[in-house]
Amino acid sequence: MTSITFPNIEPTERVYNPGNFPQRIFESQNGSSTIIRYGSRRVNASLQLGFSNITDAQAAAIVANYEDVNSVWNNVIFTASNGLAGVGSELAVYLEENGLSGLKWRYVNAPQVSSVYPGISSVNCRFVAYLDAD
Repeated sequence: MTSITFPNIEPTERVYNPGNFPQRIFESQNGSSTIIRYGSRRVNASLQLGFSNITDAQAAAIVANYEDVNSVWNNVIFTASNGLAGVGSELAVYLEENGLSGLKWRYVNAPQVSSVYPGISSVNCRFVAYLDAD
């Protein structure tokens, strides 16, 4: 598995969810609960990136990245010059997810490309981070 860097395009909007710790809650008939935790690491973090009014060449670079990543089930790396642009260093550690968390970003589905006017598009990408061993 190879890590592929996302194109150097800064998002205009970003939504991040750090994921959950895998657990199951069992509730008895009297209302008491028991929680079983299945791990000490977060799973299924999510990230949505929006790119408004970018060139069609930049939109094509995002689609090409999607193809490169998914053709052999690779993962995406974000840096301060693309998906992490404009994020403070404290938060960037979480969004990066390539450090201690062990999570790796992959596309949820194909990027959605909307034509704004000739030569200009907007693109929305959705990613999920899986706990995956190399």
